[in-house]
Parts: sequence; C-alpha cells; structure tokens
Amino acid sequence: MGAAVGAGSALLLPSGSARAAGASHRPRGDYVTVRKGEFVHAGSRFRFGGTNCYYLHQRSHYMIDSALDDAAAMGLSVVRAWAFADGAEKADRPLQPQPYHYDEDAFDALDYAVHKAAELGIKLVLPLVNNWPDYGGMQQYVKWFLGLDDDSYGAETPHHDRFYTDKAIRACYKAFAAHVIGRRNRYTGLRYHEDPTVMAFELANEPRCRSDRSGNTLVRWAAEMSAHVKRLAPRQLVAVGDEGAYGEAGHADYPYSDHDGVDWRRLSALRTVDYATFHLYPQGWGETSSAKPGTDVGGWGEQWILRHLRDARRLGKPAVLEEFGVRIDAGQDVPDTATRDDIYRRWTRIVERESGAGSQFWLLTSRVDDGSFYPDYDGFRITWNNDDANTTRSTARVLSEHAAAMGR
Repeated sequence: MGAAVGAGSALLLPSGSARAAGASHRPRGDYVTVRKGEFVHAGSRFRFGGTNCYYLHQRSHYMIDSALDDAAAMGLSVVRAWAFADGAEKADRPLQPQPYHYDEDAFDALDYAVHKAAELGIKLVLPLVNNWPDYGGMQQYVKWFLGLDDDSYGAETPHHDRFYTDKAIRACYKAFAAHVIGRRNRYTGLRYHEDPTVMAFELANEPRCRSDRSGNTLVRWAAEMSAHVKRLAPRQLVAVGDEGAYGEAGHADYPYSDHDGVDWRRLSALRTVDYATFHLYPQGWGETSSAKPGTDVGGWGEQWILRHLRDARRLGKPAVLEEFGVRIDAGQDVPDTATRDDIYRRWTRIVERESGAGSQFWLLTSRVDDGSFYPDYDGFRITWNNDDANTTRSTARVLSEHAAAMGR
C-alpha cells in the first residue's frame, strides 16, 4: 500500500505488451453466445477465468487503465463492473441523479471502460442495479417513488422489496436499462447493444426478496426484466446476477434455505436468462468452524460449487461462479495467505474439472490516481505487480494460472 508506481508495474508496459501477456486466453471481437449449455465465442467453446472490479464506472481513466491492464496481464478474459449509480447520496457522479434523468458527463468513465476493455480483448458483464445501497441501488428507487427510507442495509430494510412490485419503479428501472443498452459510446461510436465487448447485461447485483420466501416475486420480476433486456440487446447474454440460493423451505443451512426469497434453479431456468450465476462467501454465510464446529470453509465451498455446476448441466445452462472470496481471519479457519491460496486453488480446479463455464473472483483492484493501491475495504482485495511484501502476489498467481487453464 502506498508504493509509488515503479519497475514491475503493469502500468509501465505499453498496452501492446499487456495484451500479449494474456492474448491467447482472450476473445477478440465476436459476441459470446450459448450453444448446448456452453459459451461459444468465434465458433469455439469459451471458458474463462475472470474477475470483478466494480468501480470502473466512477473513476479516472488512469484507474481504469490500471485495473484493466492488470486484468490483461493476468490473462483474465471477463471483468464484471457496475453500470449503475443512482442518486447523489450514494454516488460521486450518479449516472441517474434523478428518475429518468441521465448525466452524460458521468457516463464518461463507463464509456471509457468499455473502450479500454475492447482494446485489450476483455469482455464485460454489466449489472444494471444493486440490491445493496452502495451507489444507490434498489433502496434509492424506493425512496424516489414511495418516499420510504431506512437506515439499515439493503435487503434488511422493510421497504426494499417494493422495488420488485411497484409499477412506477419497474418502469423507471426499465427506462434506465434502455438508456444504458441503447446509448452510443463516445469512444467507440457503438451503441452498447452493438458492441460485442459487452458479453452480458445482468438484471441486478445479488437480488434478494425476503418478504416472499416462495421465490415467486423475484422470479416474476426476473422474467419480466430479462425479457425486456433481451428485446433491447438480442445479441448479448442476459443473466440474473443472483447468489445461487436454493430456496429450500426448512433447510437449516442458510445458503440453501428460502430465507432471502431466492430460488436459483427457477431463476436460471427462465427462457430469457442465458446463463446461471452463483456466488461463494462461506465466512459471511456462517459456514465456518467457529459458527458450526467441524465445518471446513474450503470443503463447504467445494460442495457448493459442485452442486451448482451439476444442477446447471441438468438445466442445460452454462454456470459461472461469478463472485467468490475468503478473508484471512487469523483464526483457525483461514489463518494465512497460504491457506487462502490452497482454498482458491481447490475451488478453481473444481470449476476446471467439472466443465464450469467461468469463474470471477472478488476482487481485482489496482492503483489509484496518486500511485498507491486501491484500499482493501472488504478484505478480499487482490492486486497484481504490487511490490509490497504484504500483498496478494501468490493469490494473484493462483488465479492467473486458473485463467490460463480455462483458456486452453
């Protein structure tokens, strides 16, 4: 942290060198499609190791270059980044400061990120709203249209789920989706739906609906909105962006239960949803030895991945482990970097062995405008070419090797 840009930083390489580092594992221009339960690109099966870097839509060109050059140097093929920023309270430069009002100047960063990704041969996944109040999210829509607000977080609020059912909110979300998908990028000259750099649009980041544990409300909303997005962007893929909860009533294990009103199999099976997503955070979900004696974080995660990949095959859909993360907690579960590296290696090898369509770790970050590294806000940060001894260099290598294996 805080080290100046120096020798060894990917930022000092010419952009052609960054491309060459991972070019053999990255698609170059065609749309990604789905055929017989697999991704296809340029006529061949497409599997990828990728990442998340949510902040590209709100940062300087320097920071966008830093993150995407590092992704390219690691050989990562797909990056997931936010395409929303709702209201001035939760976003530095809101894309949608008020309902139906869009700040074209604020869209500069997102436009540039798409342009930069295209130069590097990286595909993007763009979610259109957040379940959580970061960058506004569903809670901002509820506040705008219903005047309801709450200090608690995201899906914990009593009013959150009105986002899915209120007619005016649904119309505003549809309009924002149409604006993003149909806007002309100032750097590429292409509308977003014309640009194969955008692999997929996602309906939301981690949608939850705790007021209806049956899952019906969320399934109805996803059916309506996925059809809307598919009409707007027929050549690109559509995903829900959910965490993969199974929605099983009475199940004692939280991620398999109906607690959040998410039924992953029904969401993934929707006709206008092209591929299934699932996330993996055992520590945040209470799947640890301290919470449940005898539980192994890595082993629990292996079973979670296996079940989703096998169930996705039954559905005939590609499945992507699109977020996963483990914190080093200095306790018995994950005491050090070596233990985390081993867990990531075990998880990604299952994706490789079980014909998973892709994986995207949380979270690749890089340098900020003063040359230091983006802060580790959540304990999941991975950096590339960081000269500080207390960094995640070994973890980044594990994930880069996985991306190479997926590209073969």
